[in-house]
This record gives sequence, C-alpha cells and structure tokens, in this order.
Amino acid sequence: MFLSDQETATDLLYYTPIAKTVERLLRESRGAPITIGVHGDWGAGKSSVLKMTQQILNSDDRVCCIWFNGWTFEGFEDAKTVVIQTIVDELRRARPGSAKVAEAAKKVLRRVDWFKLAKQAGGLGLTAFTGIPSLDQLRGAVESISSFVQNPGDHLSLERLNDLAKEAGGFIKDADTESEQLPEHMHEFRAEFEELITAADIDQLVVIVDDLDRCLPKTAIATLEAIRLFLFVNRTAFVVGADEAMIEYAVREHFPDLPQGAGPVTYARNYLEKLIQVPFRIPALGLAETRSYITLLQLESFVKTDDERFKKLLHTAQQDMLRPWKSTGLDRKAVAGAFGNPLPESAQEALDTSALLARILSEGTRGNPRQIKRFLNSMMLRYAIAEARGFAEDIRRPILAKIMLAERFHPDFYEQLARIASLDAGGAVPAIAELEKRAKKSKGTADSEPNEGKGSGKLKAVANSGDVNDWEKSDWISNWAAIDPALTGVDLRPYIFVTRDKRSSLMGQVAVSHLEALVDKLMGPPLQIRQAATKKDIVALAEVDAENVFDALRDRIIQADDYSDQPKGVAGLIELVKQRPALQKRLVEFVRSLPTPKLGMWAPAPWHECLKDTNAIQGLEGILTGWSQQIENENLQKAAKRVLALSGKS
Repeated sequence: MFLSDQETATDLLYYTPIAKTVERLLRESRGAPITIGVHGDWGAGKSSVLKMTQQILNSDDRVCCIWFNGWTFEGFEDAKTVVIQTIVDELRRARPGSAKVAEAAKKVLRRVDWFKLAKQAGGLGLTAFTGIPSLDQLRGAVESISSFVQNPGDHLSLERLNDLAKEAGGFIKDADTESEQLPEHMHEFRAEFEELITAADIDQLVVIVDDLDRCLPKTAIATLEAIRLFLFVNRTAFVVGADEAMIEYAVREHFPDLPQGAGPVTYARNYLEKLIQVPFRIPALGLAETRSYITLLQLESFVKTDDERFKKLLHTAQQDMLRPWKSTGLDRKAVAGAFGNPLPESAQEALDTSALLARILSEGTRGNPRQIKRFLNSMMLRYAIAEARGFAEDIRRPILAKIMLAERFHPDFYEQLARIASLDAGGAVPAIAELEKRAKKSKGTADSEPNEGKGSGKLKAVANSGDVNDWEKSDWISNWAAIDPALTGVDLRPYIFVTRDKRSSLMGQVAVSHLEALVDKLMGPPLQIRQAATKKDIVALAEVDAENVFDALRDRIIQADDYSDQPKGVAGLIELVKQRPALQKRLVEFVRSLPTPKLGMWAPAPWHECLKDTNAIQGLEGILTGWSQQIENENLQKAAKRVLALSGKS
C-alpha cells in the first residue's frame, strides 16, 4: 500500500479552482505575452495544479500547451539555448504534419545553432540585462569557426558549420556597417519565433515550467531569462511553478554583487517580479483541510479512485472545502453517506487516524501535503512490516500513529519512551498513565473519578515521578498525551520495534558511515573535540548531517544511563550546537528530557556557552528554575540555584 508522491489529476485538495483561475488569466491575456507564477513550498502541490491546468488547456484546440521540466536539463552548459530549442522542438512535435511549422522551426533553430556555436567559439555570453552579444564576441565567433571546421563537434556537421560561418559573417558585416543594429539580431530572433507561432495556427502557446526551484541558481536564472529575453512575444504565456524564496536565493547567488535594496523590497524580489508578472501562492492546508486530506488519502489506498463510493465522498469533501473556515473536515456522517452504515473497517480506521493526526500534522508540517503523505506512507509501510513478520495483531494503527508523532516531532521524548518500554517486563511506560491523567484533566476530558482498580498503587507511585514532571513542562508532550488513544498499560515494544527503522540498536547509531568518525571525535576528550572544531568538520556538514550527528550523540549519552557525572558526549554536543546554532532548540529539549532524579551537580552548568537565541536561553532558564524548585534531587537543586544566582536569575 503506497501513496504516490507524483503530481496527480485526482483533486483531493480541491485545487481545481486554482487551475481554473490560471486558465482564465491565460484566456483573457491571449494576444499579449504573460508570465504567471504558481508559488508554494516544496510539496505544496504546485505540480498537481500545473497538471490540472494542462488538462483544462488541452481541451482547447486553439491552444498549444507544452510541459517543460527545468530540472531535466540541469547540468547543460548553456541552459538558455537548451530551453529555446526544447520548446521549439515540442511545438514542432505538436504540429507534426505542418510544413509551415517545420520550415519556421528550422529558421529559429538555425539561429539557435549559431548562438551555440558563437558561445563555444568566441565566448558568447548573453547578459542578464540585454541578452545581446557584443561585437567583439561576434567577431571572435567567426574567427574561430575554421578550427571547428577542422574538428566538427558532435551536434554540428561540417556542412552546417560552413553555413553558420557565412551566416555569422553576414551578421558581423551588418554590425560593422552600423553598430546600433546589434539589437536587431534579438528582434529578428523574436520575429522568427512569432512567425513559428503563426505557422502553428494557434491563438496561444502556453509553456508550463515545472521544478524550476530544484535547479541550481545558474540554470534557474538562465531558464527565466530565456523566457523573458527570447520567447516573450505576442500569443505566448508561461506558467512557472516554483518556490519564490528559492528563486530569490538563485538571484542572489547568480548576482552576488547586487545590493540588498534601498526600500522595503530587495533587488532579488524586484528581479523576480520583473520576470513573473502575476504571482499566486498556494495556501497551506488548515486543520479541516488536513483532516479531509488524511481521510481521503487512506481511503484512496483501500479503494480505486473510480469507485463510486470514493467519488461521492470526494465530491462531498470538495463542496465542504469551498468554505474551509466553516468546516471541521470529513466526519463520520459524511463518510457513512458515501460508504454506508455500518462503516467498513478501512473507513473507520481512516476516520480514527485522521482525527488523531490532523491537528499535529497540520501544525507540524505547516500544512504541507507532501509531508503529510510521507508520514502516512511511513505508517503504512511499518504496518506492512508488522504483517510480514507475523505480529500485525499486536499493532493498532491509531496507536502506531501516536507513537510516530512522538518520533517525528519530539525525538528526545520518543527515545525516553523506547528506553523505558524496553526495560519494563510488560513493555509499558508506567509514567504514561499519570501523564495522560494530568493532561486530560487540564483539557477538561478526564474521568470524573480516578481509576482505583488494578494497578492504582503503581499509578500513585509514579504520580510524583521525575519523568512525568519533566514531560509536563512541555506543551507539546502534554497535548500529545491528551489525544486518544490512551497508551496506559499498552505494550509499546512492537510499536518501538517497527518505528526503529533508522537505528541499528535501541539507542541508535549514525546511519551514514562518513559521519561515524566525527561522532567518535565528539564523544572523545576535549583535545579531539577541539580538533574537530579547528578543522571545520562541523561547519562543513549539510543540515541533515548535522541533525544526524546530534541524534547520534544524544542517543549515546542516553544509552549510558549514568548522569551522576557529566557523560561522555555532552562536551561534543555543546560544541556541535555552538557551531550549528539551528540546533539550539533541540539541545534545550534534550536537556529538558534528562531524568531529574539521576542528574549530578554538573547538569545545570555547561549549556549556556552554546546558546545565543533568546528563546533557547529562556527555555534553559525555565528548566533550571524547575530544577531549583524540585525536592527529589537535593544536589541538583543546590547546583541549579547556584547557576541561576551567577546569571542573576535567582
């Protein structure tokens, strides 16, 4: 069971109105060139919107719609000419029987060939501001052609090179007569391209450009410039799907000497607005939309999309999403209206899971459809593993989803659950019972009478446990504990087993071998840690690798399970965070997760040196204040008071 990450024409998110709006803008602009930007983060659904737009446009035989994936041509030396040639070739393929189109395309491609040759031979560079080669560059092209004739390239025949030499010489002869005629070369190219559109007998050429934000800055800028400088003529339209923040980054990288800007808008933003006339950003999913999306995704994996029951539910969801601010998402009544009563087991599970996941995934993924889909895929894959190994009856999907939420959004807390469950004879986490009771009481959902039945003595025993007190300080953990299903008395070992796919042991190890040496250094004595810092091993890490190193150090510290003296790895963890400030929040959460009763007097002191962010500092001071007020660890209490006094916070 797998949810495809490819763009889709099945509109689970009701993006059809966006596609129709884009199509309407294109229709109303016929005759005048236009560029429309469909913006959104990676995974927001840009490609799906573009696919839906293409489907609508393909129903109009007066429009020729071409799909261009910028990422496909990453690595080509001259992206401008590749873009132009690809679009011309696609237009020619769209009108295979037209002699007029073939002849007009030949003229345009001839000029493209000359641009390619001139670039190779004379260093021809089309500038970002004019797109016009200089006279010296043109002369250089002709002077170098003889060497190409002796050693023809892979794509240009000897006869073709001779023709190009004559054509290039003609261009330079014209330019020698009157240098002001140089801009005419660009005008002639654009005129020839417009003749090609006329020959195709269409009202509009629409080029849909996808995945531009995945390209390197050079390719992204070259593609946009090719559109504006060469192809932006009457009866053309370009719909560009990209994260505008990534394109702004590409502008800054490609033109590093640009000033930041004199006003509220940066030069990078101004440049982007010059290239894209009409921007539209896909909104993030809200709570109700996320709940409907999760329900539909799961049901789509159980039944075919052409199933009449699924079609009926999809229509209900789309009508509901017309006014999402009034919606609560698909509920049992809506699903029963499509699938009947009693609900099939798959439909009931879909409802239970969506109710559990909707809020946390909406907030945790910032309403990103791809991230939501990846979470569900991971959950279904893990359940499939349990089935294959023969213990699926020990797994309930809603509980699995709840455990995965902790793993995904609060890994330090997840590690504590894993460690405690692995040491308990029944695989339970006794402190969870008290945590859930407190959390539900604070939310007003607790039972009117506490459970005094079997195991009540154990619950009382953990009522003042350090784990519960520490967990309760985190709003995220408290909210997590309050949601159903409850984990009190549940054997968590099978759930921990199937969610431990990133780790080769309970506490984990670095998955990427090239990071193991760095982790070993950071686990070592101060001299080794200083060497790692001096060699800039930490600074050179990619963001995901820095997170992996953090996780590995944290896991090894937790695995030691001895906190009377400062454990090995703490100094390395501090050095890592000092050089990678983005990890400050994770460090604070790690400190918060340390077991209060076991901590020695060292614990309050070392962390301040790597924290610069105000929120992180305040978070640490809150932890120290809690340590200074607790009574179960007197040494820790004294040490925390001393550190707070030195910082002036006592």
